[in-house]
Amino acid sequence: MRDRYEPSAFEQTWRNRWLEHDLFVTREDPTREKFYGLDFFPYPSGAGLSVGHCRNYIPTDVICRAKYMQGYNVLHPMGFDAFGLPAENEAIKRKSHPGPMIDQYAATYQRQMELIGISYDWSRSFKSSDPEYYKWTQWIFKLLYERGLAYRSNAEVNWCPKDKTALANEEVVGGLCERCGTLVEKRAIPQWFFKITDYAQRLIDDLDNVDWPEGIKNQQRNWIGRSEGVEFTMRVVFDSELKEGHPDDLVVVADQSDPRFKVFTTRIDTIFGMTFCVLAPEHPLVATIKKRVDDDRVAEIEAYQAKAKTLSEMDRQADNREKTGVNTGAFAVNPANGKRVPIFIADYVMMGYGTGAIMAVPAHDQRDFDFAVQFGLDVVPIYRPDALFLKANNTDEATYLSDPKAFPEVFTTKDGTLVNSGEYSGMSFEEGSAKMTEWIVALGIGEQKVNYKLRDWLISRQRYWGCPIPVVYDKDGNAELVTDDLLPVELPEVDNYEPSDDGSSPLSRIPEFLNVTTQDGTLGRRETDTLGGFACSSWYFLRFADPHNESQPWNQEKADYWMPVDCYVGGAEHAVMHLLYARFWTKVLFDAGLVKVKEPFQRLMNQGQVLGQTPYRQPKDDEVLGVGEEGILLSFEEAAQLPEDEVTWRWVRMSKSKGNVVTPDEAVANYGADALRIYELFVAPFEQSVNWNNEGMQGASRFLSRVFRLASEIAPKWNDAWKLSIEHEPADGKSKEIRRATHQFIRKATEDIDRFAFNTYISSAMTFVNTITDILKQVPNPTESERLALSEALESLIKCLSPAAPHSADEIWQSLEEPGFVYQLDWPKFNADLAAEDTITIAIQVNGKLRDTLQMAAGSSNEDVEAQALASEKAQSFIDGKIIRKVIVVPGKLVNIVAN
Repeated sequence: MRDRYEPSAFEQTWRNRWLEHDLFVTREDPTREKFYGLDFFPYPSGAGLSVGHCRNYIPTDVICRAKYMQGYNVLHPMGFDAFGLPAENEAIKRKSHPGPMIDQYAATYQRQMELIGISYDWSRSFKSSDPEYYKWTQWIFKLLYERGLAYRSNAEVNWCPKDKTALANEEVVGGLCERCGTLVEKRAIPQWFFKITDYAQRLIDDLDNVDWPEGIKNQQRNWIGRSEGVEFTMRVVFDSELKEGHPDDLVVVADQSDPRFKVFTTRIDTIFGMTFCVLAPEHPLVATIKKRVDDDRVAEIEAYQAKAKTLSEMDRQADNREKTGVNTGAFAVNPANGKRVPIFIADYVMMGYGTGAIMAVPAHDQRDFDFAVQFGLDVVPIYRPDALFLKANNTDEATYLSDPKAFPEVFTTKDGTLVNSGEYSGMSFEEGSAKMTEWIVALGIGEQKVNYKLRDWLISRQRYWGCPIPVVYDKDGNAELVTDDLLPVELPEVDNYEPSDDGSSPLSRIPEFLNVTTQDGTLGRRETDTLGGFACSSWYFLRFADPHNESQPWNQEKADYWMPVDCYVGGAEHAVMHLLYARFWTKVLFDAGLVKVKEPFQRLMNQGQVLGQTPYRQPKDDEVLGVGEEGILLSFEEAAQLPEDEVTWRWVRMSKSKGNVVTPDEAVANYGADALRIYELFVAPFEQSVNWNNEGMQGASRFLSRVFRLASEIAPKWNDAWKLSIEHEPADGKSKEIRRATHQFIRKATEDIDRFAFNTYISSAMTFVNTITDILKQVPNPTESERLALSEALESLIKCLSPAAPHSADEIWQSLEEPGFVYQLDWPKFNADLAAEDTITIAIQVNGKLRDTLQMAAGSSNEDVEAQALASEKAQSFIDGKIIRKVIVVPGKLVNIVAN
């Protein structure tokens, strides 16, 4: 048996054996429980994997290997999200077709995943660009259409001029295309949408039923944006309609022909504080207003509308933007007091949320306050500020109420009582809201309503490399679905697939694809947009349950067995895109009776990033920094040629563009696959980001050498039949200590793997190896009881460490002349009695401060522990002359004596 970790001597051999024996082909034994472990569907890029990708693949592999050994049927598949913009843009750069390029990239990913020992069942693998797969993506599209959840509409969309395609709102970050960083424009074109808004409330409610990070749940709740309030109608008037002799701000003429518009508010209690209204620049009422105001106003309005059209929704809603707007010259009538308030258009109001119009209450909303200050509008407080607000602003109530503009902070809480609110003055928020809602509903101009910020999912793309939409248009432009027997609608093989400048799809230039016979035998044309990649990744987890089914997307019995995914692992950046869309599709399929689960992923785990050191320098006068950059990126060669004080090293996420990637190939060649696995698991808690460190890799390699050395020292004492004798052999010498350490390690490893606490799992393995190594030095000639205990310890170490270091585990197991693979062995079970300590350390506190410690027999009663604590000389010195008021015993941990 080798006595150190020499990965080049055995790791590849074991990987070959695993493949030869189909070791990881999914077991489907109906008598066993199942465990479905899944990594996010990766897009295979030309750069291949980095060690950053391994941060989620290795931990998922650990829990899947452990679950298999614990007796579960384990589904642990891998495929590739191949359609979409990244692949097409890469192919355009390479002047090649995306299909063969993706095949090449996927093969590289598979080779690298096998290199690091990931236990994927590759027999179930597929790419989203396989016709056998996207046939069923098209089938699900048809299902959505038939259920009224897919529709085509002329819409103003986010348009990326570089990628030449429409983008969903979720794909625009800070006004820029998420993929390429180009400034996004607005463009009106016919688009396909999925009606995800029909599922808004269920998408919120069912978050309570999944084990996900609370931060991800909150991101989804905020993105969906449920708000309860009142929607009511307001009348529009103009200067010419005021009755002579009445104050300008009071409207007494009511005309049923006056234009009207609706506003939605979550704070109907503040209606008396409304001093202006704001319309989104796109609001249809603006066109009506322009017909009733003078030409100068019209020009100003139209100029502002044109400018707003160039801004993204993210930019328009940014809190730190200076507020802009235009007074339309029209007025709204406040139904609470009959006063007229000016109507503005402003880009911070969005047509897509609520009604596209707001009542503005600057005294109690920060954005409205900033706007009022900017345009010199009135601020009317309708709540008495509380003491906390007054103290923070160093003022009193009378001063604040008389001049609220003098204070930059607005009073936004719902505490306090109403003022300046007519008959509702003196009421609390709760009472005032209820009463005003009743009043406005009784008046017949409003109703209680729930609104959502969530918009329907824009899914069509004007690009070639995507799933064709199974729709045909007849000569009159009416849409009909392609029949099931004609699926899949396959992408044609073409030489030129680059996007066109006019926004039309490249497929529209291919007559053989475009022209088609409709169901009535007349000439029609195919839909030439393709589905965005998120459609393809919204159901792939179901296909893995039955990947080779030619007659169905999945066999329902198989899907019902495997779903939901028990543990889904990937990056937090997909919180409001893939994760939301996959949940939506699953709910639709549930409603259609095609799956039995309402949620696809029961448990979600988000890994931290792996960061690499990256050199930067400060920009020169004529240089412009890129978006989000803090300096000019340097290559490592450029950094080496500059003085040290001109180069700043930063830890940033590994990426090809940053030149800081460490590949699994490099790591395995230099240190070994198991060393890489151990390092990735041990370096930090799973969810935390880490700085890549070669010294840490060396430390992992040294630990594995200690494991080999310990195994080689126990090997001569190895008894493979230890299970038959160990319970009958009286414990003597160090055997009890060995068994205690063994069962403590089994318990810790089992619990930590389930908790994704991989760093403490590896730490406990290191502690166990050190403990057994130290004991072994003390028993050069072990008794039979000690030999059996050492054999149990070694087998438990091999089994419990095998999910993390599978090559080493198999190598050591074989060296003991044991047959088979460790993966096929049963996971050890810990014995709580054997794991229990004989003695425990009890902390003694006096008034909460540590004063002494006690060594007590495990299981000592609270009374015995209290008596020993009170007898402690050190404790006595702190309670002498005082009255003991209370003694608090925390079993197994501490005693706190309260005395004064």
